[in-house]
Amino acid sequence: MTEDGKVRLGVIGAGWFVSRRHLPDLQEKPELELAAICRRDEEARGTMADHFGLARAFGFADWRKMLDEAPLDAVLIATPNALHFEQAKGALERNLHVLVEKPMTLRGDHARELVAIAKERNLQLGVALNPPYWAHCHRMKEAFENGSLGKLESASLFWSGSAEYLFGKKPRPDSLPGVVPPSDYRADVEMNGGGYFADGGPHLVSTVLWVTGLRAKKVSAIMDETPADMRTAITLELENGAIVTINAVGNSQFEQRRVRNVFGAERGTITVDGFEFDTQILIPGEGVRRFRESELLPVSTPVANFADAILGSAKLYSDGEHGAHVVEVTEAIYSSALSGKTILL
Repeated sequence: MTEDGKVRLGVIGAGWFVSRRHLPDLQEKPELELAAICRRDEEARGTMADHFGLARAFGFADWRKMLDEAPLDAVLIATPNALHFEQAKGALERNLHVLVEKPMTLRGDHARELVAIAKERNLQLGVALNPPYWAHCHRMKEAFENGSLGKLESASLFWSGSAEYLFGKKPRPDSLPGVVPPSDYRADVEMNGGGYFADGGPHLVSTVLWVTGLRAKKVSAIMDETPADMRTAITLELENGAIVTINAVGNSQFEQRRVRNVFGAERGTITVDGFEFDTQILIPGEGVRRFRESELLPVSTPVANFADAILGSAKLYSDGEHGAHVVEVTEAIYSSALSGKTILL
């Protein structure tokens, strides 16, 4: 750490999404210092360094060189999905804390290996899945944990949007936010680990698992095209017997993103509508609680929570254990779609 106790963070994969989300969040966290970035494209790397106030000497083209030479305490990994495992393992083996973008890895055994290394070396391993950082999901989780809803019986999640430009299927919009444009790695099935669900689906799986605290034990799925999917329908059986369906559409011709989630429990119902996450928790006899994400106090961000966990002032909301089970479920979803069989976990 720096002399004034700041966590020195290096970024592997300093690209479009990092410029939109993680580095602006870092700038709001005084306990963090951006110490180095890695990006193969020299021009884009320089643009990122200049925008976020980093000397160009601390920009690297090779992530191994950055880990070996830059003064770091931790790294954020936001590279194409197929690269996460090797880079996260390399960082952990250099005794660096790791925050990795979703999906944590593409294979469950790789995710479990990272969890084991982090535990052995007493390092923080966080996964940047959205639901554990959404305030409305915290309210939902509290309702399950305090017993007021009773046992989950069923859930249905619907998520629809138009992301075809990220997969090379439509021209990229000119008005995208961010310091540098997105790369086209998602159009490469091998690098992305699949199609639309490999990119956005882990958030939906995380919602189910994190909010309920349950694990999945059976998975079945169909896709419009496997593994380069844009539309996926999934059925999960959870460890308590609850049945969950997930319907994800990435090539909708409807202009706006649509969300509709329903959780049915023994003593109540939770519904979530729209991308403002209008949430209603209904328990007969106790009334209705209604709120939007924007009406709730912010919980944290992946970067801020990661820094707090390193400094010992908080626990990770989305840790390696959660990230690993999301990977196991996502891997099973693609295995089921490819084989036409139900996968047991």
